Amino acid sequence: MNCPNREKNLKFCNCSYPCAKKGMCCECISYHRSRGELPACYFPDEAEKTYDRSIAYFVKLNS
Repeated sequence: MNCPNREKNLKFCNCSYPCAKKGMCCECISYHRSRGELPACYFPDEAEKTYDRSIAYFVKLNS
């Protein structure tokens, strides 16, 4: 799938996981939502590197 904003999105994407959805925000959000998760861009860089995308982890970091 092509995304007209992919290159622009990549400038702001902090996801370090090798993934085909990188830079395609609508695909990424849809994927993580289906798993009850949040995408990498919701997490600070150090927290993102844990690959824990759970809502519980997000809440813990922001409490």
